[in-house]
Amino acid sequence: MLTALFVATRILANPLSNLFQKQLTQRSAHPVFIIATVYALLAAACLPFVLPLNAPPGPQVWIEMGICAAFAVAGNVLLVFALKSADLSVLGPINAYKSVISLILGFFLIGERPTAMGAAGILLILVGSYFVVDEGGADRPRRNAFVQFFRERGIQLRFAALGLSATEAVFLKRAILLSSPWTTFVLWSILGLPIAAIAVVLFLRKQAAHEAIVLQTEWRTYLALAVTTGLMQLSTVLTFGQLQVGYSLALFQLSTVISVLLGYRYFQERRIRKRLAGSIVMGAGAVLIVMFGARP
Repeated sequence: MLTALFVATRILANPLSNLFQKQLTQRSAHPVFIIATVYALLAAACLPFVLPLNAPPGPQVWIEMGICAAFAVAGNVLLVFALKSADLSVLGPINAYKSVISLILGFFLIGERPTAMGAAGILLILVGSYFVVDEGGADRPRRNAFVQFFRERGIQLRFAALGLSATEAVFLKRAILLSSPWTTFVLWSILGLPIAAIAVVLFLRKQAAHEAIVLQTEWRTYLALAVTTGLMQLSTVLTFGQLQVGYSLALFQLSTVISVLLGYRYFQERRIRKRLAGSIVMGAGAVLIVMFGARP
C-alpha cells in the first residue's frame, strides 16, 4: 500500500514540478536562480533532520551524495532551460528516452545485450516521438519535422538533462544501498544548495536585484515548486527502496501523460491529441525496455 502511494506521488509531483518551473521562466526568472532557490528552501526544511539521523552517514555516502547532488543541480538547471524554450507537452514524453540511454550505457559499460523486446521498445519510442513532434508548415515540410525535432535547442537541452539525470540515479541508488532512502533525501536536499549557490555567484551576480523582485512577487510559485520537487525526490528514493529501479522507472512513465495534459491546460499548447497518443506509445516503449530490454 505504501509503495503504491510513493509511486502515485512521484507520478503526480514530477509533471507539477515541471509546470511550476515553466511558469517561473515565463515570468522572467532565471533557471539557475530557480534551482538555487528550490534547494535553499529544501535545505532549510531538511537541516533539522541531519543530526537526528538514525545512522550517521559514512564517508562513502557523503562522496556518493556529493557527486549525485552535482549531477542533480546541473540536470535540473538544463531542464529548466529546456522548459523555457520548448513545450511542456513535448518535453514530458521525452523522458521515455532515459530508458534508451540506460540500455546503451548498459551495453557499453557492463556488456548487457539488447533483447528483441528492447529493440521493440526503442522502435515504439521513435514512433511515438514522430507523433509528439510539431507538424511541418510551409517552411518546414512534415517529412523534415522529425529531423528538426532533434535540432531544436530545447530538445537538445532536455536530452542533456536526461543524461545527467540517468547518471545521478546510479549514485543515488548506491547511496541508498549504503544508508537509507531518508538519509539520501536529506543529504540530496542539503548538498545541492552550495553547488547551486556557486552557480548563482558565477552567473547571476549582476541580476541579483531582478531575481529578488521576481522571488518576492512569485513566492507562492517558488514555494509550490519546492514542495513538488521535494515530494518528487522523496517519493523516488522511497520507491527505489521498495522496488527494483527498472520497475520503478516503468511505473514513472505514467507521468508523461499528465505533462501533456498540463501543457494543454496551462499553456494552450497545440496538437494535444497527437501528443497524448505519442506519449502513450513512448511510455509503452520505455516499459518494454526497462522490463525486458537487456540480458547479460
